[in-house]
Formats: sequence, C-alpha cells, structure tokens
Amino acid sequence: MAEPGASVVARAYAIAEDLLWPAAAAIDRAPAVPVGYLDALAAAGLYGLYGPAHAGGLDADAPSAGRVVAALAGASCATALVWVQHHSAVRLAAAAPPSVRDAWLGRLCRGEVRSGIAVAAMRRPGPPAMTARPLGRGGGWVLDGWAPWVTGWGLVDVVAVAARHGDDLVWSLVDAVGSSSVRVEPQPLAAEAASATVALTLSGHRVEAGRVLAVEAYEQWRARDARGLRHNGYFALGVTERAARLLGSTELAAEAEALATALDEGRDELVAGVRAEASLLAVRATTALVAAGGGGAVGLGDPAQRLARDAMFLLVFGQTPSIRGEQLARLLPGGTRS
Repeated sequence: MAEPGASVVARAYAIAEDLLWPAAAAIDRAPAVPVGYLDALAAAGLYGLYGPAHAGGLDADAPSAGRVVAALAGASCATALVWVQHHSAVRLAAAAPPSVRDAWLGRLCRGEVRSGIAVAAMRRPGPPAMTARPLGRGGGWVLDGWAPWVTGWGLVDVVAVAARHGDDLVWSLVDAVGSSSVRVEPQPLAAEAASATVALTLSGHRVEAGRVLAVEAYEQWRARDARGLRHNGYFALGVTERAARLLGSTELAAEAEALATALDEGRDELVAGVRAEASLLAVRATTALVAAGGGGAVGLGDPAQRLARDAMFLLVFGQTPSIRGEQLARLLPGGTRS
C-alpha cells in the first residue's frame, strides 16, 4: 500500500533537518556528495518516490512529491540534484516491457541501482546531439553522440540516455563506467560542484535489448517533458523557504507557498510563468539573506552565500526557451518572452 502523502513529506523534512542541513556546508565543499547521504535517502524509500507500490515504491502523488523535492533542495541542493535525476529511470522502467521492468524497476525503487539521466540536449533545436541506430536481429541499439549535462557521475550506477532515431526517441540504460565507447569530461560549476556533473560522449556504444526502457515518438516525449518540468520549480521554492526561515520572513514564505500551490495545480499553460516566478523569488530571497548578513554572509561557512549560489544555479536548471523568456521579461526593461 502506498504511504500517505503527508507521511512521505514529513519523512523528507526529517531527513532534511536532521541530516542534510547540518552537513550542507561540508557537502557543498566536497568533491562529490558523500554517498552516505544518498544511502540515507535510499533507506528512507525516497529513491522510489515516484515508483509504483507493487514494486516497492511510494507512489507519491504529484503535490507530495513536489514538497519532498522542496524539503531536500532547501537543505542540500547538491544532494537533491543528484537524487532527483534518478526518477526518470524509475518512471521509464515502470512503463517498460515486462522483461525489462522486472529486471530493473524494483532495484531502482529500492535505490540498489541508482540512475542519472542524459536528456538535456534533446531539448535543443537542430540536429540531435545523441543518435541511435538498430543493433540488428537480436534487438538493441548503437548510441553515438554527446550529452552535456550528466549529474552524479561516480555516484550512480547507470545513466538513462535519450537518443534520436528518426522521429523516435530511444531510452536505454548505460553503465556509468568509462570505456572505449564511454568517455566523460568533468563540468566545473560555480554552484552544485558536489553534484559531480560531467559531459558524456558515447562512440558506437552497444546497448542490448534488456536495457532498452522505451522507444517513443519524439513529439510525444516533448509534450510529456514540458509537463514534467514543473516539478523542477520546487527546487527554487525549497531554497526560498530556507532563506525565509533564516530571515524570519513570513511574507517570503507566503509567496513561496502560493507558487507551490500553483505548481501543485499543474496547469500546463501556466508552468513557464510559475517557474520563472519561482526562480526569481529564490534569487530575491537569498539576496535579501546576503544583505541581512553583511560581510560575513560571503564567507564559505555562512549559508547565505551557498543559498545565493543555489538560487543562481536554479535560474537555469531545467530551463526551457519559454521559461527563459518569462524570466527575462520580468528582469529586463522591454524584455521579450520569445
């Protein structure tokens, strides 16, 4: 039986307050998120947040899942960033052919196998950055191309890679291990450096049929992706909530809650505007926290500077052209939404 949403959220807040927030400064300065914090999320069942109950998942409803994201992001954004990448593989495995689903879904829900994702380049115009071609009679695919943002390298076991084949999108699980056909290059970041983000290059990489999660129409994925991006907005609201608590600002907290409610409602036509408002609210809240802290706020031991860098990162995390347009329309005189 799925756990009630309120209980899932309470569990996430307990981990956030008791484990992640006290360690957030050390996590931020680490070369990568220490694996013990990810193990704690797995032990709490949170790797199965979106997974079906019959496979050991929590089967959380969308608003509850969003509040879990906010709780973790407001405590340690880098940890939440590594963890959140996993859930696309869970969703894909839940809808995969039975043999693939049975092999992967339960282990993904339990966090025994942890996944990253390589999909951001699929949102770009122009020729696809990652392509797939059929392997042959036995099924499977050969992957070639580049994925610029793959988070959690060294912390995940597999990466759910999206690749174009004509009008289709092929999803497959690639082991997160370097080889002659798998190469990575670290992506130095000004914020969330502990997320261990790399650029991934695949060269003639063979994927057997048992690792193919889905083959779907590209346009079908684009529509689903646009709807799913609303959940990334809870990251910014979690950071805002944390800044509001440190400032003692009920006004900022109320603004964050109003935007969370808008995300909960999930009206597709409003997502870009709400996401823009959420990211800019995080910038405003954390800027106020820095201002309130004075010179000490820029010291590496002060949470204000870390939260401000989190907010900067979240301006572009999961950003689409429509979200960027909405952000610039609010930030620049005469800004455009195009």
